[in-house]
Amino acid sequence: MPSTTQQFKLGPASLTEALFESLRARIINGEIAPGEKVTEQRIADEYGVARPTAKSTLERLTGLGLLRRPVHRSAVVPELDSAELEDLFFSRITFESAAVTHLAASKTPPLEMQRAQDAMRTAVSRDDFADQVRCDIDFHGALVNSVGSERMRRMYELIAGEIHLTMGQYAAHRRTTPTTVVAEHDAILAAIEAGDDDAARTALAEHLTRARDRVLAQWSEGGEKSSTSAPTTTA
Repeated sequence: MPSTTQQFKLGPASLTEALFESLRARIINGEIAPGEKVTEQRIADEYGVARPTAKSTLERLTGLGLLRRPVHRSAVVPELDSAELEDLFFSRITFESAAVTHLAASKTPPLEMQRAQDAMRTAVSRDDFADQVRCDIDFHGALVNSVGSERMRRMYELIAGEIHLTMGQYAAHRRTTPTTVVAEHDAILAAIEAGDDDAARTALAEHLTRARDRVLAQWSEGGEKSSTSAPTTTA
């Protein structure tokens, strides 16, 4: 840590929400690296907030899987191993396949998914890594949340933090281009709109399988992480 503490400015939202969003983005984008400690004191110092505010935010990040806190030790940013990555993508395919099947029956892609896709296209044209990740998170989150099942939403939320970490940490862009991911999303939306549940499941499974393979390949070669200055393939 540097000898002088940099303070990060919070936006106009409520203090706790703004603090959470700022830390979440820094973890996802690799500004706070895997294995790095995130303590109440560090949060309080960097943001100029009270310790109770820092504590509640830390607990929320831990609950979402963006941090891990071993017993009697400081919270750290996790780094998933290959078995955990495999299991994460298995879980994603299971949840999201059920969601696209449900949506295909209505032949109506959720507006939130379409907006996220449009925003991703814009982010790709700007070569904006952080925004690509954010839009991808929004796309897949909207896919599950639009089903309208509170239980499915809560179950998906249990792995959401690890999904976000995987999107942000691995520089899988070296194995494809961001426009490829946009095209894969387009195929999912088109199948939903056509009411073709088989095609929707296939497009989703192929998309997530390719994303898994890219992440695992990057992990096996040393897990080179992305930085906020470089675009990456999302999932």
